[in-house]
Amino acid sequence: MKFTIARAKLLDALQKVQNVVAARSTLQILANCMIRAEGGKLTITTTDLDISVRCEVEARDIQEGATTLPVRRLVGIVRELPEQDIEMNVSEEDQASVQCGSTFFKIVGLPMRDFPPVPAAEGSACYRIDSGAFREMLRKTSYAVSLDETRRVLTGVLLAFKEGKLTMVATDGRRLALVEHEVEFPPEAEAELILPSKAVNELMHILREDGDLSIYAQKGQAVFSSGEATLSTKLVDGVYPNYRQVIPTGCDERVVVMREELLTALRRVSLVTTDKSNATKLTFNNNQLTVSTQTPEIGEARESLPIKYGGKEISVIFNPEYVMDPLRNLDSDEIFIEMSNGHSPALVKCNLPFLYVLMPLRVN
Repeated sequence: MKFTIARAKLLDALQKVQNVVAARSTLQILANCMIRAEGGKLTITTTDLDISVRCEVEARDIQEGATTLPVRRLVGIVRELPEQDIEMNVSEEDQASVQCGSTFFKIVGLPMRDFPPVPAAEGSACYRIDSGAFREMLRKTSYAVSLDETRRVLTGVLLAFKEGKLTMVATDGRRLALVEHEVEFPPEAEAELILPSKAVNELMHILREDGDLSIYAQKGQAVFSSGEATLSTKLVDGVYPNYRQVIPTGCDERVVVMREELLTALRRVSLVTTDKSNATKLTFNNNQLTVSTQTPEIGEARESLPIKYGGKEISVIFNPEYVMDPLRNLDSDEIFIEMSNGHSPALVKCNLPFLYVLMPLRVN
């Protein structure tokens, strides 16, 4: 195998696929990326047996062939090379000679036959959505997934293709984030997929802001294809709980607050919280919100900001990080907080098909 490629193009492709590879693996081949040269392009693939990422990039002067090379070593080498064309020549013994300007490397690889097979971009159902919109949906929900492996289905993000729309949900039992987007698909293609967190992170890394994304549903796995990048992943096995039943159907009060002002106040006040003592009180009263916290071993903090609210006084205690998470990932200037009292779930909304359910803390 032989090819010539611009350094920047090769580095970009390698960086898109390298994160899947674990720092340590029981199988040496899983530390390698498969490089296949054919038809005027390179296809670079990595896998950890659960998730596979494939990226295509243009090359020239190609002699077709394939090999596998240690991806992190290769990224380190290409990153340090000068900004010139790279010529790579791979022998039948899977030894790659890399020439860039006056710099030369030889890298020992492994034969392609040992590399695990990767699912093709096909499936029983295919859904198409704007790549940037899907990436934004992941950003607006994925922070709410559970880290508790004993509740496996909650460690992923739910993709529910139903009633002509994609509903994306993440919850850890203490808060829930939901966002919707209209998608065209036939009624018989309705399905629920639970996407593992690692796949979510990889998709946010490789998806572009523009272009189309095709999602192929397969048995126990899904394939996401957009432009030059393709990701396949095993799905989380299980049935996602009925998330609709935890969403309050009616709240007595509605507050309008500037998102950035609330985020800034919470960030300041939380400077005196600790991991063990992170309760922050929000008091809504007469067009004013007071954010305060008190930690005996550190001190206290308080900040007030204007809001649009004329209802009864409500004091509610939240984990400040749980309030800041959606605020960091929304773009709206104004947000709406709906609640009935200081003990029932609160709703955070904005001018998008998005909502966030947050349970208050109960402290003595």
